[in-house]
Amino acid sequence: MYRKKYETLLKWKQSATRKPMILLGARQVGKTWLMKEFGKNEYESVAYINCDNNELAKHIFEQDYNIGRLLLAFQSISGISINPHKTLIILDEIQEAPRGLSALKYFCEDAPEYHIMAAGSLLGITLSRQESFPVGKVDMEHIYPMDFEEFLLAVGEGRLCKLVKSGDANLISAFSSKLTDLLYQYYFVGGMPAVVDSFVKAADLLEVRRLQSLILENYRMDISKHTTKTESVRIGQVLASLPSQLAKENRKFIYGVAKPGGRASDFEMAIMWLLDAGLIYKVSRVNKIAIPLKFYEDIQAFKLFFLDVGLLCCMAEVPSTIILKKENMVEFSGMLTEEYVAQQLVSNGLNPYYWSNASTKAEIDFVVSGQLSVMPIEVKASVNVKAKSLMGYLAENPDYNAWRISLLPLNKQNRIIDIPLYTIPMLLPKEDNGWE
Repeated sequence: MYRKKYETLLKWKQSATRKPMILLGARQVGKTWLMKEFGKNEYESVAYINCDNNELAKHIFEQDYNIGRLLLAFQSISGISINPHKTLIILDEIQEAPRGLSALKYFCEDAPEYHIMAAGSLLGITLSRQESFPVGKVDMEHIYPMDFEEFLLAVGEGRLCKLVKSGDANLISAFSSKLTDLLYQYYFVGGMPAVVDSFVKAADLLEVRRLQSLILENYRMDISKHTTKTESVRIGQVLASLPSQLAKENRKFIYGVAKPGGRASDFEMAIMWLLDAGLIYKVSRVNKIAIPLKFYEDIQAFKLFFLDVGLLCCMAEVPSTIILKKENMVEFSGMLTEEYVAQQLVSNGLNPYYWSNASTKAEIDFVVSGQLSVMPIEVKASVNVKAKSLMGYLAENPDYNAWRISLLPLNKQNRIIDIPLYTIPMLLPKEDNGWE
């Protein structure tokens, strides 16, 4: 199994300014596997310590931050001799060890020759509460579910990935049917590594759904364990409402859908908890498409997308026959397509917004920003690409181009770049070549 973040970790290891690395991300997105795989391949030894299931590990930081003492404790727990530059120290579920995060500061300042990675399934919650966070003393990377490119590689379609990356429109079009079939498989399976691995080994859709249900149940257990009863109810209401929220034509999050009569004050904490836990993506509205997008953000209007398109399918109880046979997809296609695009954008480092105009009822699905320019994005589930809002916006803004992501072939006409759904994230345009 290949993860793109592996290359990021290689650069981290080789960096002259390397600091202890923290991996952030929801439960079961592959943080532990990635750390262990990286350590196995790139170091002589790996000292793995789980701070959740080892009582000694939970308390080793409470006495002091003496580096020598901590290294001896790491060796004792892991059974591995620790050598500078040659051993990767992994502190998993570090949020379960009081003062564990603070200890990373002292390794950064006093013992930079030791290579340390840390992660935790709810580490984002800990960091949001500012519990002894070593500001400026750690490197951080977000880990997301496998994107569509990683999925293709996992199912043995590496040649298709290379073909798409070539940018040859004719070749890509020749394989469009196969790529579309694989795209719909991804809609159902999603990108959770354990689910993808099971699908690759057995191609058992019932097992895929069982594993997805188990992951969702683990999320619910985390919520119950780490929140009050009232908070747990509110968080559960937000999660349960996501399929119906995204099934609406404009996808905007409506508090009353989560709970009749619901208001922002009822759900602000719940939404923040889910964001910190990495379970949802928030796409805010902007009232103007211009640099910087953050400046034009409307904090009262937003869309919420789930962590993974496959898990959303499971949550919505979408039958596999509807997706894989592409039958009666009308009610689901818009929801799944926009969820898919949001997931690909976020997991590849883009921070999407959306734009709408209440007076004209115009809306553009996503807007992304670079350092010098912005790019409006229209998303369509098929080849029916009537986009009145996008055309109107381009007519009023002659200096802008736009992406149209659909099942149309790769093409550029006038100021619109057509990007097939099955080519992202492999063929996402980059700002450094004019977003083309």
